[in-house]
Amino acid sequence: MRKKVAFLFLGETLLIPHLFPIVEQLAEIDPGLPIDLWVSTSLHEDMLVTWTVDYPEVRVRRAPGFRRAFANSIAGPSPLPAKLPMLLRLAPRLARVPVVVCAEQTSLWLPRLVPWFPSRFVKTSHGVGSMSARDDSRRMAAFQTLVPSEQERRTYLDRGMASDRIVATGYVKSAFRQRTPLRSLFDYERPTILYNPHWQPHRSSWPDWGRSVVDFLSAQTEWNVILAPHQRLVERAPEVRAVLTSVANLPHVHVDLDSFAMVDGSYTSAADLYLGDTSSQLIEFLAKPRPAVFLNPFGRTWEADPNFEMWHAGEVVTDLTTLPAAIARARPSHASFLETQRRIADNALGGTDDLGARRAAKQVLRILALSDGTR
Repeated sequence: MRKKVAFLFLGETLLIPHLFPIVEQLAEIDPGLPIDLWVSTSLHEDMLVTWTVDYPEVRVRRAPGFRRAFANSIAGPSPLPAKLPMLLRLAPRLARVPVVVCAEQTSLWLPRLVPWFPSRFVKTSHGVGSMSARDDSRRMAAFQTLVPSEQERRTYLDRGMASDRIVATGYVKSAFRQRTPLRSLFDYERPTILYNPHWQPHRSSWPDWGRSVVDFLSAQTEWNVILAPHQRLVERAPEVRAVLTSVANLPHVHVDLDSFAMVDGSYTSAADLYLGDTSSQLIEFLAKPRPAVFLNPFGRTWEADPNFEMWHAGEVVTDLTTLPAAIARARPSHASFLETQRRIADNALGGTDDLGARRAAKQVLRILALSDGTR
């Protein structure tokens, strides 16, 4: 097979910041390497074509079943084609490429169902932290899995993955350069809260407390507020759009339900205080330690549960009436959480530098070298 790497941008746009930094690093380390970026919609295509203009060997290609999106949203509900039919139609083209890189499990159906598939699949993580999903059997079909940290790597070794199939590189998204420029979002200078409930109901504060939290945040005026939930929450809980839109006109509230800033790390970078439950975006936020408050509407006994290690990074609220006081205490008490936050971030991210994408790219090149142009 010809020396080439393919990247699969077939899923939600939230996956782009976990993949594209590796593309950039590959193009910079080996400028002559042909790289195909397979895209499923015009939302992906428009962004990637713009970002790759300086990389002549990087080609953005439309996957079979490519769909043109007519909506203005680039992060909200996206008109994704069905991925399995797309993969099946794409398989003959991928079979001619030695290495295929993806960030989601669906693409691993190809090596899972066809173990003799000639391409080597590299799976890079798109979540981080103590509650990342790891038990999907498709993950075992990847030739190699790239994770942020040795801590994360151990979780896969404990599940039986061979040690040579799992490599810690650092957090790829930290190197994402195309974040949305955030000009002044608010009329008045105040500290800013980001409320970020998880999208899965069993892990989220939204179903029980979301409306009340939004009511509180919109009524107070000591903090500016960013309400930019995970795009899957907007898709799966239709009331979210109505609730947030109802407060979007307030001068101290910024609501974002559709833009790429929801998923590119812009808001976790801009906020002064994180208010949420179990989202991995908390780990991104802690790369630069700042105050955090966690919501526990289920009354979980969490202190000794490793799945909730992140809750040691701030005060945990189990009674919604105590939320205002917890927020008021967050900045004065931050020093008592600082070392814990640094430890959690370092352990989960494999350090807080932005070299994860470069290490990942070098690992892809090592795997490419194994093929030696043939298979």
